[in-house]
Amino acid sequence: MTQLDRIAAMEQALNNCTAALDAMEAALPQLRMLAEYLSSGQWREDYEADEAGLIPPDVRRGVLSQDALYDLLARYDLLQQNLKEDRL
Repeated sequence: MTQLDRIAAMEQALNNCTAALDAMEAALPQLRMLAEYLSSGQWREDYEADEAGLIPPDVRRGVLSQDALYDLLARYDLLQQNLKEDRL
């Protein structure tokens, strides 16, 4: 790898990492909101309403799936653990 190639690769890495951290910082309030939703009992209430057919069929309901919300929060927890273990 030439010096110019290395600089270009490091510039791309800087830009990618900056964008990823910006997106993560922007997502944190929403992650907190989703965690509170799941633990508050509101998720169960909404899930049961959906199971009873009380939610209109045109409403998007991915958040009510059995696994999507749990899996997202588990991924976030794993990311936190990995960040703690991977000290720079």
